Amino acid sequence: MTAPTIVVLEGDETGQELLVEALRVLDRSIIDVELNFERYDLSLENRRATKNGVVQEAADAMKRARFGLKAATITPETKGDVGSPNAILRRAIDGKVIVRTGRRLPGVRPVAGIHAPISVVRMAVGDAYGAKEWREGEGAAEVAYRTETIERSVCRVVSEYAFQHAQRMNAKVFGGPKYTVSPVYEGMLKEEMDAAAQRHPDVTYEPQLIDATYALLLGTDGERPMVIPSLNRDGDCLSDLVMQLFGSIAGAESVLLSFNDQLQPAVVMAEAPHGTAPRLFGKNVANPMAMILASAALLSYMEDKRAQNASRAIYESTLEAVHEGLATSDLGGHASTTDFTDGVIDRVKRKLDVWSTL
Repeated sequence: MTAPTIVVLEGDETGQELLVEALRVLDRSIIDVELNFERYDLSLENRRATKNGVVQEAADAMKRARFGLKAATITPETKGDVGSPNAILRRAIDGKVIVRTGRRLPGVRPVAGIHAPISVVRMAVGDAYGAKEWREGEGAAEVAYRTETIERSVCRVVSEYAFQHAQRMNAKVFGGPKYTVSPVYEGMLKEEMDAAAQRHPDVTYEPQLIDATYALLLGTDGERPMVIPSLNRDGDCLSDLVMQLFGSIAGAESVLLSFNDQLQPAVVMAEAPHGTAPRLFGKNVANPMAMILASAALLSYMEDKRAQNASRAIYESTLEAVHEGLATSDLGGHASTTDFTDGVIDRVKRKLDVWSTL
């Protein structure tokens, strides 16, 4: 069997530094999985030099290889500059779904007693983003308009993937759009959620309006994992809330997915949900946890059983390291970036060695 290829999308500042740490964990000598790495320099300097040509090349490579691991990158604010590589990548690979999973970290106190993981499965396209906007009139009579669209095909993959993801997590599908106020527009997502529930009768389904979803997240007992399908704008807001409910963004990863005709993931791009943290650049103090978890998430989508075992080993080792007191300063510890990665690597090697004897 040909070894999987991971397209490595290099980035800026601490984004690049933390990508290097994640790649250390993916070394064959650590996880005993043969992987090929195809690298593309998505630093701001190279995106400007190639006029975003390198971003398109990286997207084409991901469509061939199926797997991508992306570092955080700088998005310049100046109009007419190269803009966001994420938007280009999303369009180029036909990304339809973004999955962000928050989880409790040992020693970090969550809000509202939440303990079990929460995954937000949101549209990656359409809705409020990319909507046509304009204004008419003047003064107090001026009116602003916005034309938003969502597609049934996107609603379908969001809903179907939410139930697939919930099945893997032993979670319930929870939440939903404001379909009572918007039965035609937001109701389309609710229709597809209901249809997916019929296809997955063994998954607990608790639909809620979006405002009730926010309120109930703050009042939940937090004992059972949840998967929340959402519109693009709602999911963007929900993702930020969920990260804060767990007290830190460090224990989360973000995955962009495109799908084939059978509603199965066709391209998977994983990344950390945080930015480039210029304050921490070059100091060896940034927390590599989210980037390491992103690499574990990517392995979980591979068919090779060894890759899936390595994924679990990385997840467990990363969280065990924090539980045992190894943490960077943002989590109250004193470990450097490389110290933390070294600790994860040691635990992964020991864990996989023990598992191989059973």
